[in-house]
Amino acid sequence: MRPIAISKTKLLSYLQCPRRLWLAQYSPELEDEDAIDHAAIATGHVVGAKAREVYGRGAGHLVNHDRGLRNAIAETEALLAADGSEPIFEATFDYQGLTVQVDVLDRASNAPRVVEVKSSTKPDDHHLPDCAIQIWTLRQLELPVAGTSLALIDSNFVYQGDGKYEGLFHEIDVTTDVDAMLATVPGIVEGARATLASLEEPERQIGTHCTNPYPCPFFAHCAGPQGEYPVLDLGGRKDALYAFMREGVRDLRELKPDQLKNATQLRIWQQTTAGKPWLGPELKTAIAALEFPRYFLDFETIAFAIPIWAGTRPYEQLTFQWSCHIDDGKGALRHAEFLDVSGAPPMRAAAEGLIATLGSDGPIVVYSGYEQRMLRDLATRFPDLEPALSAIVARLFDLLPLARAYYYHPDMHGSWSIKAVLPTIGKGPDYSSLGEVRDGEDAQSAYLEAIRADTAETRRAVLSAALLAYCRLDTEALVRLVEFFGRRS
Repeated sequence: MRPIAISKTKLLSYLQCPRRLWLAQYSPELEDEDAIDHAAIATGHVVGAKAREVYGRGAGHLVNHDRGLRNAIAETEALLAADGSEPIFEATFDYQGLTVQVDVLDRASNAPRVVEVKSSTKPDDHHLPDCAIQIWTLRQLELPVAGTSLALIDSNFVYQGDGKYEGLFHEIDVTTDVDAMLATVPGIVEGARATLASLEEPERQIGTHCTNPYPCPFFAHCAGPQGEYPVLDLGGRKDALYAFMREGVRDLRELKPDQLKNATQLRIWQQTTAGKPWLGPELKTAIAALEFPRYFLDFETIAFAIPIWAGTRPYEQLTFQWSCHIDDGKGALRHAEFLDVSGAPPMRAAAEGLIATLGSDGPIVVYSGYEQRMLRDLATRFPDLEPALSAIVARLFDLLPLARAYYYHPDMHGSWSIKAVLPTIGKGPDYSSLGEVRDGEDAQSAYLEAIRADTAETRRAVLSAALLAYCRLDTEALVRLVEFFGRRS
């Protein structure tokens, strides 16, 4: 009887948690779609495509997986039989039902070299088992392998705008570490197969493995029904919170004060148990000290794994949009905004427009230190604008630390994000009324689509309108929060 078929991906899932592997096979309907990082998956595809371009240098063979696994294995076998020195991308192998795909099978030397491409900038612990499973499989098939490397994104790479990406990846030779792990692979394979052969769902209590190395989409199923205010609302170290949940605590109100770890958890417990919000008088005092005109600022940024603009690096946060509401203290509220979806680098125009809008006087209200970091990055990028941008930085007023210190409402569920705070203050902007852009991840996806050369102008206009509406709502939310905090004590 042929052993139960299993892929490298399933084996890695098994290493995180046998229960996750079993549920993915037999109860996929229990997956929480929101727990799947689709953006990371998309980034992986982009990085993989660029790796094929860099390692292929105009040559190489990409194994076709559109016609199924059997055909991909046969195509790989045919390419190897024909010899040649060109690399094979996504070479697919099967050994007794265990299937693996090799990102780059480099055949420049007598024996092929395995290169596993990752979209991260530094190695992680789970990368080694990934490589070990591949090498073990190839050795069972008696395919000689000269060595094993991880190809990681070099965060110091600066794109020159010339279409050349040599140097984007830096390799780490992991041959010795991988060889040392090979003896563990048979046990992993058999353990995973035994799990899949079982008719019963494995027992595994929740713990830090639920989020390491990746969030598990079956967490809600394994954790079971939670109360109105789950223990995770307390924030802090997950291992301690999981311990409460394993003890059967479903609602944070079931805990005692001496079981809490810090003042923030105690505040959350106190207000949730009391069933009412808390707002310290310090907030009203701080808001009253803000002079007019008041500016309310929010940025949207994009970080390309593969830089597309000259002078930029992988994963560098780049400003492409901002919104600013302006309160003159006389009952008038003005709005200014910037968005460039032409596909050209938007950073300088964004900075110049911001300098013109913000003038030289008045506090600039933001929510978190993000805008400060982006302004400093712009100042570094454009030295001639540094004095004006540094002057803007000096005027920033960060509302988030004050909110954390002096405000909590049970319905925030342990989060001080602006989207969590806003619904607790009464009438205010409604994010649910927005279209397809409702959060920062949506904004990045919309921007990426908008700047694509093949995006129709009608579609680009729709995306632009959605981006502007979302960013505008963020700064309107800041206005409402300041109004609320300023009149309450």
